[in-house]
Amino acid sequence: MLRVLVMVSGGGTNLQAILDSVQSGEITDTEIVGVISNNPGAYALERGEKAGVPVECISPKSYASRAEFNQEFLKAIDSYEPDLIVLAGFLVVIPPEMIQKYRNRIINIHPSLIPSFCGTGFYGLKVHEAALARGVKVVGATVHFVDEGTDTGPIILQKAVEVQNGDTPEVLQRRVMEQAEWKILPRAIDLIAHGKVSVTDGKAIVSED
Repeated sequence: MLRVLVMVSGGGTNLQAILDSVQSGEITDTEIVGVISNNPGAYALERGEKAGVPVECISPKSYASRAEFNQEFLKAIDSYEPDLIVLAGFLVVIPPEMIQKYRNRIINIHPSLIPSFCGTGFYGLKVHEAALARGVKVVGATVHFVDEGTDTGPIILQKAVEVQNGDTPEVLQRRVMEQAEWKILPRAIDLIAHGKVSVTDGKAIVSED
């Protein structure tokens, strides 16, 4: 049974997709052991509570220094004994010591086809604004392992979504969520739960059989 800890800063639509997929049996051999947010007002915490999952808020604002926060943050994560940590719209910089401790056990969902529109400053609506400003015809989402860089870890799954005439950033964001994010994030978790993902020479190898 894969023990999954989900970390989220906002509404938690990707969290909901994970919870629904566990409930429906689309994700198997997996238990969501907790939800952590840095934002006490995050609706994601309510989603977790409704699903009967332990929730917790740990905010950098509650600590005198980032070092103190990082220490308490890692302690809280360790208490859940997770096999996999899922960043589902988590807007806090992950401490290097956490990345080292959970190497290739932290995954992130990013709303673009990496390496396009990713890296520092590209998050949320900013990604979709940049894609529309560039006039690309295809966008999408990427699930990747987290390393010391920003959106630079091994890519696990990607799914493309077509841009349509008249798209606004908000409309495009919703389409990418519905057609890509909510599909490939649960799929990646299920693949990992069944030992179908490995990392070799900095690349994620996915075995679909």
